Amino acid sequence: MEVLNLSLWVRFSRGGQEGFGTLEGERIAVHTGDLFAGAAPTGATLALAEVTLLAPVRPGAFLGLWNNFHAAAAKQGNAIPDFPLYFLKTPRCVIGPGEAIRPPSGYEGKVLYEGELGLVIGKRVSNADEAEAAAAIFGLTCVNDVTALDLLLADAAFPQWARAKGADTFGPIGPAIATGLDWSALSVKVALNGRVRQDYPLSDMIIPPARIVSLISREMTLHPGDVIACGTSLGALPMRPGMQVAVTIEGIGTLENAYASAA
Repeated sequence: MEVLNLSLWVRFSRGGQEGFGTLEGERIAVHTGDLFAGAAPTGATLALAEVTLLAPVRPGAFLGLWNNFHAAAAKQGNAIPDFPLYFLKTPRCVIGPGEAIRPPSGYEGKVLYEGELGLVIGKRVSNADEAEAAAAIFGLTCVNDVTALDLLLADAAFPQWARAKGADTFGPIGPAIATGLDWSALSVKVALNGRVRQDYPLSDMIIPPARIVSLISREMTLHPGDVIACGTSLGALPMRPGMQVAVTIEGIGTLENAYASAA
């Protein structure tokens, strides 16, 4: 894994107040200002044990890709896309590390985890070429693109992507945003109760990050804080209440959430 001046940005709450900073071992160097436009260290630090980590970003737009890995496309018999096949998850579904994933009230069907690489946009980007798009990616994070599978095709006339993927708690992001990582050298691992169920290389991606951002920006202006989940590969399976699901990407960390019963 190539590291190019790695920083790990986190958001946290402490005593009813929210803040952000860089994670340095077991401490957070607190910053002030705008994460994407002039964040400055305050000189203060906090012990990680003193705070609750939040999702490291509050996206204005939260996009997810489908069918973006060669291995999964080959197994499922899907054609290789030329343009990102994307859907929108509501930003209101976002939760942070340690928060519980819950199915919608009354839903008794399958709920899948999908471990993915998330791209965090750092500057406004519209109709960009790939070099401009690459420069607009602030950093990388872990995403669990949770899906209520039985809702997706509940109506044969209308695939319900937003409903299936946008329920409350269906967008875990975190634990940090890493800058300075080479995405192509990374792998995504997902463990259920400690047993690895997904383990796939990001180098198998069909449409790579800079091209994803470039192509989407032709149709949709992206803004600082927007998140794009790059799609998942083989091994996405249903969860059962009581399970712990952990998405790990080396250099970013582990995003762990419990899957609980409906509230």
